Amino acid sequence: MKRKQLRSKEVRELNEEIEAKFGLSDFFSKKDKVEVWEDKFIAGNDMPLFILPELLPTLQNLLRRNFLKTVTIDMPAVKFIVNGADVMRPGIVAYGEFKKDEIIAVIDEKNKKPLAVGKALFSSEEMKLMDKGKAVKNLHWIGDEMWRMAKE
Repeated sequence: MKRKQLRSKEVRELNEEIEAKFGLSDFFSKKDKVEVWEDKFIAGNDMPLFILPELLPTLQNLLRRNFLKTVTIDMPAVKFIVNGADVMRPGIVAYGEFKKDEIIAVIDEKNKKPLAVGKALFSSEEMKLMDKGKAVKNLHWIGDEMWRMAKE
């Protein structure tokens, strides 16, 4: 696997981008080993944390500490989401507060663990008024190519 260690200036710029996008200050410390793997991941201390180029948090990152806003889905919807389906409005049972086009985590109602990372197609306020239709575009889910690559 091709790995490239980032310089301290690059790590500082990456921290600024993470803070702007997700509100997390000093995500990487000076002691962290930050690398780019295969031009697909940003890894910290040998764990893939973000998918490039859009800086999408990996599920491995969110399973350690979920810092994204969430939608909660019912258990019958889980099998569809982990197969890559977009989140449909009827499967959602609870919402965090988020804006349209925001990156959010999809969690299940029983375990409260992230199953997928998606892009909100509507704000949480708009979703509450909907009865049906696609609500969240699924970008990364348990078992997808990025999940399998990150597990290697």
